[in-house]
Amino acid sequence: MLFIISFTAGGFTMLPAHEYANDLILFALIVDCGSFSKAAEMAGVTGSVLSKRVGRLEKALGARLLYRTTRSLSVTENGRVLYQHAKSLTGQVHSALQAVSANSDELTGLIRMSVPTISGELVLSDSVAEFCEKYPNVKVEMHLENRFVDLVNERIDLAIRTGMMSDSSLIARPLIDSHWVILASPRYLEKYPAPQNPEDLLTHNCLTYTYQQSGTSNWLMRRPDTGEIYELQVSGNIAFNNARAIRKALLSGHGIAMVPRCMVHEDLEAGLLTEVLPGYSGKKLGVYAVYPYTRHLPVKIRLLIDHIQASYQAISPYFG
Repeated sequence: MLFIISFTAGGFTMLPAHEYANDLILFALIVDCGSFSKAAEMAGVTGSVLSKRVGRLEKALGARLLYRTTRSLSVTENGRVLYQHAKSLTGQVHSALQAVSANSDELTGLIRMSVPTISGELVLSDSVAEFCEKYPNVKVEMHLENRFVDLVNERIDLAIRTGMMSDSSLIARPLIDSHWVILASPRYLEKYPAPQNPEDLLTHNCLTYTYQQSGTSNWLMRRPDTGEIYELQVSGNIAFNNARAIRKALLSGHGIAMVPRCMVHEDLEAGLLTEVLPGYSGKKLGVYAVYPYTRHLPVKIRLLIDHIQASYQAISPYFG
Protein backbone atom coordinates (compact mmCIF):
# COMPACT_ATOMS: atom_id res chain seq x y z
CA MET A 1 0.00 0.00 0.00
CA LEU A 2 1.22 3.50 -0.86
CA PHE A 3 1.29 6.22 1.78
CA ILE A 4 1.45 10.01 1.98
CA ILE A 5 3.72 11.32 4.74
CA SER A 6 2.02 14.17 6.65
CA PHE A 7 4.38 16.31 8.73
CA THR A 8 3.01 18.00 11.88
CA ALA A 9 4.45 19.75 14.89
CA GLY A 10 4.47 16.48 16.77
CA GLY A 11 6.17 14.43 14.06
CA PHE A 12 4.56 12.79 11.05
CA THR A 13 1.81 10.37 10.20
CA MET A 14 1.41 7.88 7.36
CA LEU A 15 -1.73 8.41 5.26
CA PRO A 16 -3.06 5.86 2.73
CA ALA A 17 -2.44 7.49 -0.67
CA HIS A 18 -5.40 5.88 -2.40
CA GLU A 19 -7.80 7.81 -0.15
CA TYR A 20 -6.51 11.09 -1.58
CA ALA A 21 -6.27 10.33 -5.31
CA ASN A 22 -9.82 11.52 -5.98
CA ASP A 23 -9.22 14.58 -3.79
CA LEU A 24 -6.21 15.51 -5.93
CA ILE A 25 -8.22 15.20 -9.15
CA LEU A 26 -10.97 17.38 -7.70
CA PHE A 27 -8.38 19.90 -6.50
CA ALA A 28 -6.96 20.19 -10.04
CA LEU A 29 -10.50 20.69 -11.38
CA ILE A 30 -11.14 23.53 -8.90
CA VAL A 31 -7.94 25.30 -9.94
CA ASP A 32 -8.73 24.86 -13.65
CA CYS A 33 -12.27 26.22 -13.20
CA GLY A 34 -11.18 29.03 -10.86
CA SER A 35 -14.35 28.49 -8.90
CA PHE A 36 -15.77 25.96 -6.43
CA SER A 37 -19.26 26.33 -7.89
CA LYS A 38 -18.15 25.69 -11.50
CA ALA A 39 -16.02 22.73 -10.44
CA ALA A 40 -18.87 21.31 -8.36
CA GLU A 41 -21.25 21.56 -11.33
CA MET A 42 -18.74 19.85 -13.62
CA ALA A 43 -17.96 17.10 -11.11
CA GLY A 44 -21.61 16.53 -10.23
CA VAL A 45 -21.16 17.18 -6.51
CA THR A 46 -22.03 20.00 -4.15
CA GLY A 47 -19.74 22.89 -3.28
CA SER A 48 -19.67 21.77 0.34
CA VAL A 49 -18.30 18.37 -0.70
CA LEU A 50 -15.46 20.06 -2.59
CA SER A 51 -14.71 22.29 0.41
CA LYS A 52 -14.46 19.24 2.64
CA ARG A 53 -12.16 17.47 0.15
CA VAL A 54 -9.80 20.46 -0.05
CA GLY A 55 -9.92 20.81 3.72
CA ARG A 56 -8.96 17.17 4.09
CA LEU A 57 -5.99 17.64 1.76
CA GLU A 58 -4.83 20.75 3.61
CA LYS A 59 -5.09 18.97 6.95
CA ALA A 60 -3.23 15.91 5.66
CA LEU A 61 -0.43 17.99 4.15
CA GLY A 62 -0.29 20.59 6.89
CA ALA A 63 -0.32 23.35 4.26
CA ARG A 64 -2.75 25.94 2.93
CA LEU A 65 -3.59 25.27 -0.72
CA LEU A 66 -6.21 27.88 -1.61
CA TYR A 67 -7.23 31.35 -0.53
CA ARG A 68 -10.98 31.68 -0.97
CA THR A 69 -13.23 34.72 -0.56
CA THR A 70 -16.81 35.33 -1.61
CA ARG A 71 -15.57 36.88 -4.87
CA SER A 72 -12.26 35.27 -5.72
CA LEU A 73 -10.15 32.16 -5.51
CA SER A 74 -6.35 32.14 -5.51
CA VAL A 75 -3.77 29.37 -5.26
CA THR A 76 -0.96 29.41 -2.70
CA GLU A 77 2.62 28.50 -3.55
CA ASN A 78 2.09 25.04 -2.02
CA GLY A 79 -1.14 24.79 -3.97
CA ARG A 80 0.65 25.50 -7.26
CA VAL A 81 3.19 22.77 -6.56
CA LEU A 82 0.46 20.29 -5.71
CA TYR A 83 -1.59 21.33 -8.76
CA GLN A 84 1.16 20.26 -11.17
CA HIS A 85 1.19 16.76 -9.68
CA ALA A 86 -2.61 16.61 -9.47
CA LYS A 87 -2.88 17.63 -13.12
CA SER A 88 -0.45 14.87 -14.06
CA LEU A 89 -2.50 12.37 -12.07
CA THR A 90 -5.66 13.44 -13.92
CA GLY A 91 -3.97 12.80 -17.25
CA GLN A 92 -2.68 9.40 -16.13
CA VAL A 93 -6.14 8.30 -15.00
CA HIS A 94 -7.61 9.40 -18.34
CA SER A 95 -4.89 7.52 -20.25
CA ALA A 96 -5.42 4.38 -18.17
CA LEU A 97 -9.14 4.36 -18.92
CA GLN A 98 -8.50 5.01 -22.59
CA ALA A 99 -5.99 2.16 -22.76
CA VAL A 100 -8.48 -0.34 -21.34
CA SER A 101 -11.20 0.94 -23.65
CA ALA A 102 -8.86 0.65 -26.65
CA ASN A 103 -8.17 -3.01 -25.92
CA SER A 104 -11.84 -3.87 -25.94
CA ASP A 105 -12.97 -5.39 -29.23
CA GLU A 106 -16.62 -4.69 -28.48
CA LEU A 107 -17.90 -1.34 -29.74
CA THR A 108 -19.85 -0.15 -26.75
CA GLY A 109 -19.93 2.62 -24.21
CA LEU A 110 -20.13 6.42 -24.17
CA ILE A 111 -18.28 8.97 -26.35
CA ARG A 112 -18.48 12.58 -25.15
CA MET A 113 -18.00 15.13 -27.97
CA SER A 114 -17.64 18.90 -28.13
CA VAL A 115 -18.38 20.55 -31.49
CA PRO A 116 -18.95 24.11 -32.76
CA THR A 117 -22.60 24.96 -33.34
CA ILE A 118 -22.18 25.43 -37.09
CA SER A 119 -20.48 22.03 -37.51
CA GLY A 120 -23.08 20.33 -35.36
CA GLU A 121 -25.99 21.82 -37.26
CA LEU A 122 -24.62 21.44 -40.79
CA VAL A 123 -22.85 18.09 -40.75
CA LEU A 124 -22.36 16.31 -37.47
CA SER A 125 -25.93 15.85 -36.25
CA ASP A 126 -26.72 13.56 -39.21
CA SER A 127 -23.26 12.03 -39.34
CA VAL A 128 -23.20 11.04 -35.68
CA ALA A 129 -26.76 9.74 -35.86
CA GLU A 130 -25.75 7.49 -38.76
CA PHE A 131 -22.75 6.26 -36.76
CA CYS A 132 -24.94 5.39 -33.77
CA GLU A 133 -27.38 3.57 -36.04
CA LYS A 134 -24.46 1.54 -37.39
CA TYR A 135 -23.11 0.81 -33.88
CA PRO A 136 -26.20 0.72 -31.64
CA ASN A 137 -24.24 -0.16 -28.50
CA VAL A 138 -22.30 3.10 -28.68
CA LYS A 139 -23.83 6.22 -27.17
CA VAL A 140 -22.57 9.65 -28.29
CA GLU A 141 -23.16 12.68 -26.10
CA MET A 142 -22.64 15.72 -28.34
CA HIS A 143 -22.23 19.20 -26.86
CA LEU A 144 -22.71 22.11 -29.30
CA GLU A 145 -20.72 25.03 -27.91
CA ASN A 146 -18.56 27.79 -29.31
CA ARG A 147 -15.68 27.51 -26.87
CA PHE A 148 -12.47 25.53 -26.60
CA VAL A 149 -13.17 23.07 -23.80
CA ASP A 150 -10.51 21.48 -21.61
CA LEU A 151 -10.79 17.95 -22.95
CA VAL A 152 -9.07 16.22 -20.04
CA ASN A 153 -10.67 18.00 -17.10
CA GLU A 154 -14.12 18.12 -18.69
CA ARG A 155 -13.86 14.44 -19.65
CA ILE A 156 -14.38 15.05 -23.37
CA ASP A 157 -13.24 12.20 -25.59
CA LEU A 158 -13.34 14.02 -28.93
CA ALA A 159 -13.71 17.60 -30.15
CA ILE A 160 -14.19 19.07 -33.61
CA ARG A 161 -12.32 22.36 -33.93
CA THR A 162 -11.80 24.94 -36.65
CA GLY A 163 -8.67 27.09 -36.85
CA MET A 164 -5.09 26.81 -35.69
CA MET A 165 -4.30 24.08 -33.19
CA SER A 166 -1.98 25.39 -30.46
CA ASP A 167 -2.27 22.88 -27.59
CA SER A 168 0.65 20.48 -28.07
CA SER A 169 -0.79 18.05 -25.50
CA LEU A 170 -3.63 17.20 -27.90
CA ILE A 171 -3.70 15.16 -31.08
CA ALA A 172 -5.27 16.97 -34.05
CA ARG A 173 -6.29 14.98 -37.12
CA PRO A 174 -7.17 17.14 -40.17
CA LEU A 175 -10.60 16.49 -41.66
CA ILE A 176 -11.17 19.15 -44.33
CA ASP A 177 -10.30 22.75 -45.24
CA SER A 178 -13.05 25.35 -44.93
CA HIS A 179 -12.89 28.25 -47.40
CA TRP A 180 -14.55 31.56 -46.53
CA VAL A 181 -16.41 33.86 -48.94
CA ILE A 182 -17.57 37.50 -48.87
CA LEU A 183 -21.32 37.84 -49.27
CA ALA A 184 -24.23 40.25 -49.40
CA SER A 185 -27.91 39.90 -50.21
CA PRO A 186 -29.47 41.31 -53.39
CA ARG A 187 -31.48 43.60 -51.10
CA TYR A 188 -28.29 45.13 -49.69
CA LEU A 189 -26.70 45.49 -53.14
CA GLU A 190 -29.78 47.33 -54.38
CA LYS A 191 -29.17 50.03 -51.76
CA TYR A 192 -25.36 50.18 -51.91
CA PRO A 193 -22.91 49.75 -54.81
CA ALA A 194 -21.13 46.40 -54.84
CA PRO A 195 -17.46 46.68 -53.86
CA GLN A 196 -15.09 46.40 -56.82
CA ASN A 197 -11.91 45.91 -54.79
CA PRO A 198 -11.18 45.01 -51.14
CA GLU A 199 -10.59 48.63 -50.11
CA ASP A 200 -14.19 49.44 -51.09
CA LEU A 201 -15.25 47.32 -48.11
CA LEU A 202 -14.07 50.14 -45.84
CA THR A 203 -17.14 52.15 -46.87
CA HIS A 204 -19.59 49.30 -46.17
CA ASN A 205 -21.23 47.96 -43.03
CA CYS A 206 -19.29 44.73 -42.48
CA LEU A 207 -20.84 42.13 -40.18
CA THR A 208 -18.15 40.22 -38.33
CA TYR A 209 -18.27 36.64 -37.09
CA THR A 210 -16.44 36.27 -33.80
CA TYR A 211 -15.96 32.59 -33.06
CA GLN A 212 -12.73 32.15 -31.09
CA GLN A 213 -9.86 32.68 -33.55
CA SER A 214 -12.05 31.97 -36.56
CA GLY A 215 -13.54 35.39 -37.11
CA THR A 216 -12.54 38.98 -36.36
CA SER A 217 -12.74 42.42 -37.96
CA ASN A 218 -9.35 41.69 -39.60
CA TRP A 219 -10.38 40.05 -42.86
CA LEU A 220 -7.78 38.08 -44.79
CA MET A 221 -7.65 39.23 -48.40
CA ARG A 222 -5.76 37.96 -51.45
CA ARG A 223 -4.02 40.24 -53.96
CA PRO A 224 -5.15 39.08 -57.43
CA ASP A 225 -1.84 39.89 -59.12
CA THR A 226 0.54 38.16 -56.69
CA GLY A 227 -1.71 35.90 -54.60
CA GLU A 228 -0.23 37.51 -51.49
CA ILE A 229 -2.43 37.34 -48.37
CA TYR A 230 -2.87 40.48 -46.28
CA GLU A 231 -5.19 41.75 -43.54
CA LEU A 232 -7.85 44.39 -44.08
CA GLN A 233 -9.38 46.08 -41.02
CA VAL A 234 -13.09 46.39 -41.77
CA SER A 235 -15.74 47.99 -39.60
CA GLY A 236 -19.43 47.54 -38.89
CA ASN A 237 -22.07 48.14 -36.28
CA ILE A 238 -22.66 44.57 -35.13
CA ALA A 239 -20.65 41.40 -34.49
CA PHE A 240 -21.94 37.86 -33.97
CA ASN A 241 -20.62 34.72 -32.31
CA ASN A 242 -23.45 32.63 -33.73
CA ALA A 243 -23.60 31.37 -37.31
CA ARG A 244 -27.38 31.40 -37.66
CA ALA A 245 -27.57 34.99 -36.41
CA ILE A 246 -25.07 36.35 -38.94
CA ARG A 247 -26.74 34.41 -41.75
CA LYS A 248 -30.11 35.93 -40.84
CA ALA A 249 -28.61 39.44 -40.78
CA LEU A 250 -27.07 38.81 -44.20
CA LEU A 251 -30.35 37.58 -45.69
CA SER A 252 -32.14 40.61 -44.26
CA GLY A 253 -29.75 42.95 -46.06
CA HIS A 254 -28.02 44.50 -43.05
CA GLY A 255 -24.46 44.32 -44.37
CA ILE A 256 -21.63 42.37 -45.95
CA ALA A 257 -19.97 39.43 -44.18
CA MET A 258 -17.15 36.94 -44.62
CA VAL A 259 -18.36 33.47 -43.61
CA PRO A 260 -17.59 29.81 -44.34
CA ARG A 261 -18.92 28.79 -47.75
CA CYS A 262 -20.40 25.60 -46.28
CA MET A 263 -22.69 27.71 -44.09
CA VAL A 264 -24.38 29.48 -47.01
CA HIS A 265 -24.03 27.14 -50.00
CA GLU A 266 -27.83 26.63 -50.26
CA ASP A 267 -28.44 30.39 -50.10
CA LEU A 268 -25.90 30.93 -52.89
CA GLU A 269 -27.52 28.29 -55.09
CA ALA A 270 -30.96 29.80 -54.47
CA GLY A 271 -29.78 33.33 -55.24
CA LEU A 272 -30.65 34.55 -51.75
CA LEU A 273 -27.05 35.65 -51.24
CA THR A 274 -24.46 36.86 -53.73
CA GLU A 275 -20.71 36.46 -53.52
CA VAL A 276 -18.94 39.80 -53.82
CA LEU A 277 -15.25 40.15 -54.65
CA PRO A 278 -15.04 36.50 -55.77
CA GLY A 279 -11.53 35.18 -55.46
CA TYR A 280 -10.37 37.96 -53.14
CA SER A 281 -11.06 36.17 -49.87
CA GLY A 282 -7.85 34.67 -48.52
CA LYS A 283 -9.36 32.95 -45.53
CA LYS A 284 -9.05 29.18 -45.25
CA LEU A 285 -9.26 27.30 -41.98
CA GLY A 286 -8.67 23.66 -41.22
CA VAL A 287 -11.31 21.54 -39.52
CA TYR A 288 -9.79 19.01 -37.10
CA ALA A 289 -10.76 16.07 -34.94
CA VAL A 290 -8.99 16.68 -31.64
CA TYR A 291 -8.49 14.28 -28.74
CA PRO A 292 -6.16 13.95 -25.72
CA TYR A 293 -2.81 12.28 -26.29
CA THR A 294 -3.03 8.56 -25.69
CA ARG A 295 -1.00 5.58 -26.81
CA HIS A 296 -4.15 3.56 -27.31
CA LEU A 297 -6.93 5.40 -29.11
CA PRO A 298 -10.17 3.48 -28.50
CA VAL A 299 -11.47 1.75 -31.60
CA LYS A 300 -14.91 3.35 -31.27
CA ILE A 301 -13.38 6.86 -31.33
CA ARG A 302 -11.15 6.05 -34.29
CA LEU A 303 -14.13 4.68 -36.21
CA LEU A 304 -16.21 7.75 -35.32
CA ILE A 305 -13.46 10.05 -36.63
CA ASP A 306 -13.26 8.01 -39.84
CA HIS A 307 -17.03 8.26 -40.25
CA ILE A 308 -17.04 12.03 -39.65
CA GLN A 309 -14.22 12.56 -42.14
CA ALA A 310 -16.12 10.59 -44.78
CA SER A 311 -19.19 12.75 -44.11
CA TYR A 312 -17.15 15.93 -44.64
CA GLN A 313 -15.57 14.59 -47.82
CA ALA A 314 -18.98 13.69 -49.24
CA ILE A 315 -19.96 17.36 -49.21
CA SER A 316 -16.50 18.80 -49.86
CA PRO A 317 -17.68 21.01 -52.78
CA TYR A 318 -19.72 23.02 -50.27
CA PHE A 319 -16.54 23.95 -48.42
CA GLY A 320 -14.99 25.78 -51.38
